[in-house]
Amino acid sequence: MPEVDFRVESAAAVEAAAAPVLALTLKLFATPRGTEIQGVALRVQVRIVATQRRYDRDEEERLHDLFGAPSLWGRTLKSLLWANVHLNVPGFTDQGEIDLMLPCTFDLDVAAAKYLYGVQRGVVPLTLLFSGTIFHAGPDGALQISPIAWSKEVTFPLPVATWQSAIEMHYPNRAALEVRRDLFDRLYRYRQERGLTSWDAALETLLAAEPLPSAKP
Repeated sequence: MPEVDFRVESAAAVEAAAAPVLALTLKLFATPRGTEIQGVALRVQVRIVATQRRYDRDEEERLHDLFGAPSLWGRTLKSLLWANVHLNVPGFTDQGEIDLMLPCTFDLDVAAAKYLYGVQRGVVPLTLLFSGTIFHAGPDGALQISPIAWSKEVTFPLPVATWQSAIEMHYPNRAALEVRRDLFDRLYRYRQERGLTSWDAALETLLAAEPLPSAKP
């Protein structure tokens, strides 16, 4: 029964996309050598393994909403689900390659997005967990199917800058903020009544009226 192993070669932001997305170049290796794979119905779970990197003081503050105070991180710091992706891999012999399209969002109500926004530099440790079905020819040439072992997984150090570039392509120096409709209506009236020309101006005026408390030393 043939097996397929995996490796992530690289990651890059996709320019020609309707929404922010990363392309992970995924290599597939069939064993034994010479095995002809007719196709793979592949499921990939992508997880952020937050415990496998260090954080500076600024990142600890930015991740407070997600994991709490750093003193609690021994219990609260854990892996986060980024996405579940389904792929139909074309046939290949020995080695194949396909781009895994990993969606990105700037919605900070999503834990993975809040984490990626919170880290500012270095890499994000990813683990990709594989499952699915391998289609191949049997000894008599008849089509056969084999499951991908649940133990199949790979790690990949995703540069934080790669995620940032995907977001920046679609939201250059911008951020999305989702609020209740009644709050939006109040902010809209506030902007109109004061003759403010942009949402930036409305928020800057509000923040200037309510200065933030001084940061603790």
